[in-house]
Amino acid sequence: MIRIDEIYNNTFWPWIDQHIPGTRTFFCDPPGRSDPDALFNYGRDDIPESDFVFFHDQEPVHLDLHKPLFDDVRVRTEDLQYWSKPPDAESKGVNGHVVVSEKGEYVEQLTDIYGWKLHYYFYHGWACRDWFRGYDKTFLIPRAQQRSPTKTFMSPNRIVAGKRDHRVLFLYNVFRHGLDNNYISAPRTCPYENVDISQIALKYNNIYSDIEQVFQEANLPRLFAGEDTQVMTSCWLGNYAEAQDSLVYVPTETVYFGKRLHITEKTFKAIALEMPFVLVAPAGSLEYLRSYGFKTFGDVFDESYDLETDDVNRIEKVTKLLKDLDNLSPTERLNIHRRCLPIVIHNYEHFYGGNFDRVLWRELQEMLNGLRS
Repeated sequence: MIRIDEIYNNTFWPWIDQHIPGTRTFFCDPPGRSDPDALFNYGRDDIPESDFVFFHDQEPVHLDLHKPLFDDVRVRTEDLQYWSKPPDAESKGVNGHVVVSEKGEYVEQLTDIYGWKLHYYFYHGWACRDWFRGYDKTFLIPRAQQRSPTKTFMSPNRIVAGKRDHRVLFLYNVFRHGLDNNYISAPRTCPYENVDISQIALKYNNIYSDIEQVFQEANLPRLFAGEDTQVMTSCWLGNYAEAQDSLVYVPTETVYFGKRLHITEKTFKAIALEMPFVLVAPAGSLEYLRSYGFKTFGDVFDESYDLETDDVNRIEKVTKLLKDLDNLSPTERLNIHRRCLPIVIHNYEHFYGGNFDRVLWRELQEMLNGLRS
């Protein structure tokens, strides 16, 4: 297991310095920040530096939000041009490398604009293995086999402004279809940007004419039991009572719109809590998880929503699935829970038992070796 807060200091930089010396290494510190002031680098003063690696692996790629950061990397590598050419040769600059934890059209656009060579590994897989270590040795929640859920789903939602409009659309569909009898956490005012959720909803009046009214009439904020605010943490598990009493976990992932794949701790919380999941995430996210050895629940309930490429339609298909599950009788709900158990247990053991680590480690080594090119 890698300590995620030391991954650049103790894993990446020592390897790069040993195997491709003269390669300047950039990353953001502290994690979670992506502004130029957070851009940090390791380098060498005693040997010429002729290449660089930029780890943009903590956050998704937003070409508009992150443009100042990307431009700063370019500025801070201009001096490498001198070492990248023979004396008296015309300088063509340095291509450099960018390492991401995302796949899809956004990273392709990034490399088209900046000319960097693209590399990938699953940063958030490593982060979750570090953050959620030891929870399999606690007694905070009964094992999945001992539960008898009475609610259909739980879904925490805190930040709804900025690039999180999909959470507004999901919550609208939840309220419109009478699914708010389940465990839902949702703000009236986004704590991140101090914007009322009904104001965000205005952007979608052309799709749902009643969306603003639905949020004005909704009983918000919605908090889980024992919560005084919408403060939540990425690196800790919680909401054990809701997890124990819910048939499925519905993570509303960090990114949703567009042709991209980017899974974070939000989904892995369901796995670490031994729960089935229904994802509000980009199309293809279930297949993405399966590629890392996890199993999903298509043999138990309808997962065709993951194939829907229209972003609005996909949320509606997720909501229809939740409505169908919500209409089950207590006996039918318990039967679904029992049918999910073998998959839930596989995912839990894959996550905690070492197999996931081995997949991640092989992938990470392949990524590092790719930096030699």
